[in-house]
Amino acid sequence: MTTDDRPAPLIRPPKLRTEPQRGASRLELFFDLAYVLVVDQLAQSFAGNLSLGGASIFAALLVVTWWSWVTTTLYANRFDTNDVVYRLAKLGAAGAVIGMAAAAQGATSSEGTQFALCFLATRVILLLLYARAWRHVPDARHTIAIYIAGAAASSVLWAVSLPLHGTARYVLWAASILVEAVAPLVATRLGDKTPLHLEHLPERFALFVILVLGESVRSVAVGVHEQHWEAASVVSALVAFAAVAGLWWIYFDLGGAAGKKELVEDGEDVENGVADAYIYGHLPLIVGLAIAAVGIEQFIVHPAGALDPSGRWALHGGVALYLAGLAVVMWGTSGRWHAAWPWPTAVIPFVAALGLYESLEPILAVVAVTIMLVATVLAGMWQQRRGALRTTEA
Repeated sequence: MTTDDRPAPLIRPPKLRTEPQRGASRLELFFDLAYVLVVDQLAQSFAGNLSLGGASIFAALLVVTWWSWVTTTLYANRFDTNDVVYRLAKLGAAGAVIGMAAAAQGATSSEGTQFALCFLATRVILLLLYARAWRHVPDARHTIAIYIAGAAASSVLWAVSLPLHGTARYVLWAASILVEAVAPLVATRLGDKTPLHLEHLPERFALFVILVLGESVRSVAVGVHEQHWEAASVVSALVAFAAVAGLWWIYFDLGGAAGKKELVEDGEDVENGVADAYIYGHLPLIVGLAIAAVGIEQFIVHPAGALDPSGRWALHGGVALYLAGLAVVMWGTSGRWHAAWPWPTAVIPFVAALGLYESLEPILAVVAVTIMLVATVLAGMWQQRRGALRTTEA
């Protein structure tokens, strides 16, 4: 047996991942399944409380969930060893995220302590992983120390929130996310220029977009089922699925691909902030996509009847926020505001304005949104063909 044929050691110290070819690992794909549960539980809770308050809670808890995923992804992007220690830590974090899913619907009421404990567990595991990396990767210690400080401060705030209730608890949760979210920005400017893996990063973020798009597909199926295959609901579902396909196309072939191209070409310069723009620009994109998924189900369930105004705004506002997030990714990664003008920014006010027409039948509103999204796809393809939209896709 040659050296290359021998199994890798069960325990390997972390090292900076800089190999040229690298994609998402099977463990990462398995790990993402836990987040599917959280998003689904939050969406179900929002569907049962279609109001401004319900939307605010949904968006806030989705930000918490997304940030949990981002922080573990940023660690894995640089220091994933795939040894036994890392696998056990990752699986332990997945278990904690499953606990977050179990408590998601009661996170702001009866199960807030359980939700906080599970999120805190993900922070503790992340701290231990960074401590291990700090020991074994001396060239990255300055950057790692910044991430450790952010995760430690976040952990303290979540721990302090455990015995509290109501507003005080949620203020601490918000402060913890804000403090930890600053860490990558500080590391960009004050760290030791530890690079991110620019092939792995966009693949992971694209997979999370697919994860949330899956909630829209689920909404189509659930809506038809709840209406027992009534003709109007089936027609509405077919049109809504075309809208979901448009959202997919807009990200993966056009806007998201443009942001990816800028990231791959310019992201190696750690201090220029291109990677930060790519990462943080995905926040409104993800939140908008998740809100739109809930709206899609409402339009299918009420194709020709009375639709709650909040349900109407969930679709129109969610799609508009998704497109706005995409514009932020394109603008932020390129450093040029006109990179997202007129495509896709010009369509955003028109999509949002549809929410004002409460007299418009739900099925007609879905048709209008779908037409706008199809037109956005066609306009983006035209921009791509003429060279005005540079993407990684052919």
